[in-house]
Amino acid sequence: MKKFWNWIHNEAGGRVLRLEGPIDEESFWGDEATPKAFREELESGEGDITIWINSPGGNVFAAAEIYTMLRDYKGAVTVKIDAIAASAASVVAMAGSRVLMSPVAMLMLHDPSTIAYGNTKDMERAIHTLNEVKESIINAYAAKSGLSHSRISNLMSNETWMNAKKAVELGFADEILFDAEEPEKEEEGGEEETEEEEEKPGIHLEAQLYSTRQMGLTILNRLGVNSGKPPENSPVDTHPEPLGPEDGKPPAPAIRMDGTTEDGSVPYLILEKQLECLK
Repeated sequence: MKKFWNWIHNEAGGRVLRLEGPIDEESFWGDEATPKAFREELESGEGDITIWINSPGGNVFAAAEIYTMLRDYKGAVTVKIDAIAASAASVVAMAGSRVLMSPVAMLMLHDPSTIAYGNTKDMERAIHTLNEVKESIINAYAAKSGLSHSRISNLMSNETWMNAKKAVELGFADEILFDAEEPEKEEEGGEEETEEEEEKPGIHLEAQLYSTRQMGLTILNRLGVNSGKPPENSPVDTHPEPLGPEDGKPPAPAIRMDGTTEDGSVPYLILEKQLECLK
């Protein structure tokens, strides 16, 4: 029989297993994993083990048996998903005390399915069995992720595909492979960006408060227009309200066509109106 696993002893003395291919109760094509053969391989040695998974899934009962074997194993079990752990294979992955995923790996979970035939009672029994199988799978997902029963049930009903980042976020995986130093690099980069932004003008609003009136005066000054401040002893009134005989105040000076008075200055009230137009 062609097995989809291969035990390799690493330099640290641990055991490495590459799990590739479908999972089934019996071997039909020669590349399936069966619980019986898996048990023989698992019990042939001892020590911590690392399991690399690349499997589309298979028989849920066979996967449940392998899951139980791994949970019951005396040594530490580390699962590494290098490509895909879908359907029943995702259940096997949950047996790891630590689950790591390649940045390009995928994890998929969905509702169990089957083929049934017969009368109404047969169909009802099939539905009941599928519901119970789903509950057993939820137990495995919940034990690893810590998510609620309803949340996991919804994820399964919607056939959820997760990349490595999403799987870690939801608790189905613990780490992303080859990414141990990335968080530190990101933090350093973030600090540098913050420092650069602090040096840019306009970040601190208290240092960039603009006065509309001051801007208007600056524009008029560049146009060569007088600042508009009445000269000393000038009869021009600076009161903001309109001038008129009813106020009992001197009348405004005559304004020439260019908007200035006889002495060449711009009346303050005229300048106020100009500045209001700039607001």
